[in-house]
Amino acid sequence: MAKLKIEGGIPLKGEIRVAGNKNAALPIIAATVLTDEECIIENVPEIRDVRSMLAILKDLGKKVENLSPNIYRISGSLQHSSLRADLTGSLRASILFMSGLLARTGEIDMAPPGGCVIGRRNVESHFEVIRAFGAQLEFYADGYRATLSNRTPASIFLKESSVTATENAMLLAAATPGLSVVENAAGEPHVTDLSNVLSKMGATIEGSGTNRIFITGNAKLQGFTHRVVSDHIEAGTFAIAAACTRGDLVIHNADREYLKMTEYYLRQMNVSLEFSDEHTLRVMPSQLISKAKKIQVGLWPGFPTDLMSPMIVLATQAEGTTLCHDWMYESRMFFVDKLIIMGADITQCDPHRVLVAGPTRLRGQELSSPDIRAGIALVIAALTAKGTSIIDRIEIVDRGYEEIEKRFELLGARVRRFD
Repeated sequence: MAKLKIEGGIPLKGEIRVAGNKNAALPIIAATVLTDEECIIENVPEIRDVRSMLAILKDLGKKVENLSPNIYRISGSLQHSSLRADLTGSLRASILFMSGLLARTGEIDMAPPGGCVIGRRNVESHFEVIRAFGAQLEFYADGYRATLSNRTPASIFLKESSVTATENAMLLAAATPGLSVVENAAGEPHVTDLSNVLSKMGATIEGSGTNRIFITGNAKLQGFTHRVVSDHIEAGTFAIAAACTRGDLVIHNADREYLKMTEYYLRQMNVSLEFSDEHTLRVMPSQLISKAKKIQVGLWPGFPTDLMSPMIVLATQAEGTTLCHDWMYESRMFFVDKLIIMGADITQCDPHRVLVAGPTRLRGQELSSPDIRAGIALVIAALTAKGTSIIDRIEIVDRGYEEIEKRFELLGARVRRFD
């Protein structure tokens, strides 16, 4: 297991560039199974989840070439439609191959997807999607098999506004001739980015970014060249890290269009920030005061659940009391015991709510990363704390953040990776 040793208490200073959006890159990689033609994807984050998705592509028979840092070429035809359990078990996004493989081969065998354990993240909504297009499902002790012999356009109302279920519906609809409609669809930037790719491939899509998407599919889809959108979650993460350490940080590729609610809550925490243009954010040393009183996640364009863990760390450094509420995942808050060990004044009200009183001086500790977002929150807490911290299982953080210790080192932090 990899670990980070962090000497805390040093303000982050300098400039940093936001990587490509992980949650956009993964479904775009899955979309390449819809064609045998060459697909070139730029601005791909070099993270573990991307490597896992590319490993699945290779196992399916596709040719994957790393043309240069962050640029991949994918080509060739599928050799089979069975997903290996050891590969699907490494990340939840493996479920995104379901629709593409059904569209191309008419069948798929796979084990349940893996990923972070932050609550009940079942795949029933994905089954409902493929059933709507005519798929038949069989269940086994160690996985399931789906077949689709005569796919037809579908009108789907998602029982929950799931990002990955929306993406699976779009992938299958794009390869199905005729008009399909997805209602109660997710509208996150990564869903829109997938929509842009599918349009380049030959589908006609209207309503992307809204809760009703219209997709006119095409039986034969073509290759594409596409640059993955910047990661608004990473931009928010670095902004919070700078604010917690009282740093002065310029963040490039921070698309203001996708940071409106994050910007709102940062200002509610009295973070001093400014956009010099629509893609460049500066966070300056701030006297943190919680004027928000309550921070609650929401469906897009609400505050993203993936930033709740780092925001809790920010609340520990702000004067006043803040109620943090994540109604989406019942295990999101279970990492706060680690912050309490570091000296935070946090009361867990229930699985979805914590009450944070600040400011508190955090102390360095030896801790273990439970999931991607809690892991990066602990890294931020360690950067903020007095003394030395050891963060174990940092490879979990590597699933979502590219070379995190090297990038923080460039900002003046004292961070060292070791085994």
